[in-house]
Amino acid sequence: MKRKFQPLGLLLATLVLFSCKKDTALPQPEPAPVNNEPAIVSDAIYNDRTINWENRTLFTTYTQSQAATDFGNVSGWVDSRGYISNGKDGGKSARITLLPNALTGAGGVIANVDISDGSEYSLDYDMRFHSEFNWGRGGKVGFGFRIGEGNTGGDPGTDGNGGSVRLMWYSPNSNPSRVYLHPYVYYKDQPGQFGNNFGKSFPSSGALSKGTWYHVHIYVKSNTGSSTNGWIRIRINNTTLLDQAIRWTTNDNQRLVKNMAFHTFRGGSSLADWGVSSTDYVYYDNLVINRIN
Repeated sequence: MKRKFQPLGLLLATLVLFSCKKDTALPQPEPAPVNNEPAIVSDAIYNDRTINWENRTLFTTYTQSQAATDFGNVSGWVDSRGYISNGKDGGKSARITLLPNALTGAGGVIANVDISDGSEYSLDYDMRFHSEFNWGRGGKVGFGFRIGEGNTGGDPGTDGNGGSVRLMWYSPNSNPSRVYLHPYVYYKDQPGQFGNNFGKSFPSSGALSKGTWYHVHIYVKSNTGSSTNGWIRIRINNTTLLDQAIRWTTNDNQRLVKNMAFHTFRGGSSLADWGVSSTDYVYYDNLVINRIN
């Protein structure tokens, strides 16, 4: 009887051993580029969360409780400005409403998601402006990161305790023939009171297209101590907008990425300069957020 069952036992043991080895084998990160830019780590290793809103009911309000289910601990949500609408490639998307004659949180959504503290994060998402979007002068748009104290709103990061990276759409002098996305970054060495755009814009000439999906990639790495060994990378439609070393903080107790920003609003401080009289919409799809370290 023992001799009869030995082959089966050997087979099971072999399968278990093979399975364990397979589970513990992780793909290796890409080698670091020769210019000291941090390596781009494969999303397969640290794919923390993917949100595409396919599990939501089309043409319904996107509520605080639903956002909390999708994102985790989220603050600043406004039910009446969230909506589930048509997404990219026939799917679903989260639509954010911008109210007329209102700026910042009074007219849009300034939501922040509490993510696990980490020194290295990336995110990707698709976004589009409604086909009849009124550009106005501009505002903050999309997902980003907040580091340490997460400085925003004219509170510069020059004390070394925090920073943030977001995108802004902008139209100088509210000129619809020149509308673009640019970085909006708070950090230790920022040159002014408000977010630095590093002189970068997408597209580099002409204007963004209404009703067109744009893919955004943002990567951040914390620096250590007073060293400028952090990193920031922004790509739009695979075009590199910003890719460089940065000193986010000088206080190691505040060096980590703590929040994901989900900000969509007009402004600017002056309603006369930044406000518009129309109700407008921005759509988001295929969000992937990854903690790398």
